[in-house]
Amino acid sequence: MVKCSGKILQKNYKLRKGDIIETEIPEPEVLDVKAENIPLDIIYEDSDLLVVNKPKGMVVHPAHGNYNGTLVNALLYHCKDSLSGINGVIRPGIVHRIDKNTSGLVLCAQNAFAAPLLAGSARKCYLAIVEGTMPLGPGRIEAPIARRGDSIIGRCVRADGKYSLTEYTVLAAGHGHSLAACIPRTGRTHQIRVHMAHIGHPLAGDSLYGGSDKMIARHALHCGIICFAH
Repeated sequence: MVKCSGKILQKNYKLRKGDIIETEIPEPEVLDVKAENIPLDIIYEDSDLLVVNKPKGMVVHPAHGNYNGTLVNALLYHCKDSLSGINGVIRPGIVHRIDKNTSGLVLCAQNAFAAPLLAGSARKCYLAIVEGTMPLGPGRIEAPIARRGDSIIGRCVRADGKYSLTEYTVLAAGHGHSLAACIPRTGRTHQIRVHMAHIGHPLAGDSLYGGSDKMIARHALHCGIICFAH
């Protein structure tokens, strides 16, 4: 928390001569989550960060019904001997999350200094197999996304939703499916899945948004590239 002359600062406030700035840094939040010796496919690691290739079916954060076997459980064990490791603290740790049945790269911070810097610069590119034969080349989907009815999970394109933009490039197409490289320019829940279904090309295996699970038993989405400023 940051205060100026006893009041909480707004982000756009410009300091004036004579202002007194107070800062309060809270104690790290200790997780009531146990470390578990779960093998990790670590693509890169140094004292500031890890990049992990998460398998499908692994939940990122512990939550109701999934308190064990998560990526956080695995990271707590992996980092237990590191002076700068996450050591039972939920933040820093996972810089961004991906869905349980989405596979691919997850960026994790090893210390509190690195966490906000990584979060501010991280950009992701996903590979998706979608239904239907799409024309090769680039495209963009600019459509607002909102919660679908009373559903906790489901999302939909709706006029009163939040601004959302996905850019994609169709790399290959044939036999009723297309391979697309998708870059979400905004960070909405299920953004790529909702946007591709909105244009009539739901992800293969994505039964939540109209895709068929005959070819694959989970939505065919993989975070294949992640870029960030170290």
